[in-house]
Parts: sequence; C-alpha cells; structure tokens
Amino acid sequence: MDEQDIYRAKEATRVAMQFAMKKGPLRLVLIIGAILVFFLFLSPWVQIGAGERGIVLNFGAVQKNVLGEGLHFRIPIMQKVARMDVKVQKATTDAAAASSNLQDVSSTVAINYHIVPDKANIVYQTIGIDFKERIIDPAVQEVVKAVSARYSAEELITKRSAVSDAMKATLTERLMAHNIAVDAFSIVGFSFSKIFMEAIESKQTAEQLALKANRDLERIKIEAEQKITAAKAEAESLRLQRANISPDLIELRKIEANLKAIDKWNGILPQVTGGGAVPFIGVGDIQKR
Repeated sequence: MDEQDIYRAKEATRVAMQFAMKKGPLRLVLIIGAILVFFLFLSPWVQIGAGERGIVLNFGAVQKNVLGEGLHFRIPIMQKVARMDVKVQKATTDAAAASSNLQDVSSTVAINYHIVPDKANIVYQTIGIDFKERIIDPAVQEVVKAVSARYSAEELITKRSAVSDAMKATLTERLMAHNIAVDAFSIVGFSFSKIFMEAIESKQTAEQLALKANRDLERIKIEAEQKITAAKAEAESLRLQRANISPDLIELRKIEANLKAIDKWNGILPQVTGGGAVPFIGVGDIQKR
C-alpha cells in the first residue's frame, strides 16, 4: 500500500469518527466500523501461490522465516512480503571451451534447477531474483571449460555420457553453495571446427574401409580352407578307391563289359568291304573261359 492509500484510509476514519461524535448512540459502532475500514485498506494478509515462497521484510530487512503456500497475515506498514518462485525451471546456456588436444569446442547446455525452498530468503537476500544471469550462466560456462579440458575432442563425442555426468556433478556442487539445486543436466550439442569435423569423417571412412578389407580377407581365408578341405577329401577318396582295385576286380569289370556288349548284339555280323578279317570283339575272351 502506498502513502496515498494510507492517507485516504486515515481520512475516511477521521470523517467517520466526526460523524459518530455528532450522532451519539451510534458513536461506538461507527468507530469500530471506521477502524475495520482502515484495517482493510492496509491489506493485512498475503496469499502465497503454488510453487512459491514468501520472503518477509520488516522495513526492508529480510527475516529468517519463509512463508509457505497459502494465506498469511502480516503487520501492515511494518511488513512486506516478496514472492519467490521455487518450482523447477529450465535454463539454456551456450559455452565455448577447448579440449585437451586444443580443439575449439562450442557447447549448448540445458539444465533444470530450482531454488531450495527453505533457503529462498537467503537467495533473495544475497543474489536477488536475477540469479540465472548472475550465478547459473557463469557457473555453467566455467564448468564446461573445466571438464572439456580433461578430454580430447574425440572423447567428448565418444564419451559423451561420462562428460555429461562429470559436468553435472561439478555444477551441482557449485550451485548448491548458492542454495540452487540442479535437477537435470544435458548437453544439447557439441560443435567443432570444420577442419576437425572433416578429419573425423576421413578417419571414420578409413576405419570402415579397413574393417571391410579385414572381413574380405577372413572370407577369402575361409573359402580357401574349404577348398583345401574338399580337395583333401577327394584325394582321400581316390586313394581309397585305388587301394581297393585288384587284378580280380579288373578282370571282373572286363567280363561285365563283354556281357553287356553281347546283350546288346542283334546277331548280325558287320558287313566289311575290301577284304580283311571280320572283327568279333571279346568272343575269344569268352571262349577261353
């Protein structure tokens, strides 16, 4: 309430009291009514909303007690109540750093945080309501620089989870000293110089080609081993067949061949012109037997 409102309330009270003095019997009722009107003008209560805390100020001095959610009474004129949001909030900060191998790294970091409710009065007294610009952003940039310097540029990519955990642990410790709790931390993105990114891409391409070459070599080795195994099996089969061949077996095969030829003969001797003997293949062998 400003001075003008206080003046109006006093003036209304004075007029009511003067009127009461003239009317006699209604004097007491009017006096009480005037006091109530004056009291209402001073707004002796304050409502603290959900996710807020009330900071009590006695003539501007921060008090130890912190008001929770709900309706609270205050001493008019003497006390004021400042509201502070203690809900989880999000902050996004860009930070530039250098890796252990001196590569420039640009990072975008997002955190979820909240003011420790019971310490809201201390935050209001020591930092104020602009704590993001004063405390959080500088802390994030310092933490990103410190942690990024422990890893090479490649490790910042391949070990991203470990880097994020290290940054969160360090940032949590730094902000808790100011009664600000970190609920979540995430690295939205890393970006490097164009030359470095091209070098990474070339290295990955070379590794993929080397991996493909190794796979092809293994495949060739396996196919060669399969061929060798097949050749050994065939050679062994031939060896066993040769070992089983005997003169009796050869003679038996000849007889079987002659018998098949006789079965196919139609009884007609071949006609031969120009003289010469008539061929009769195999008959001599059969007669000998």
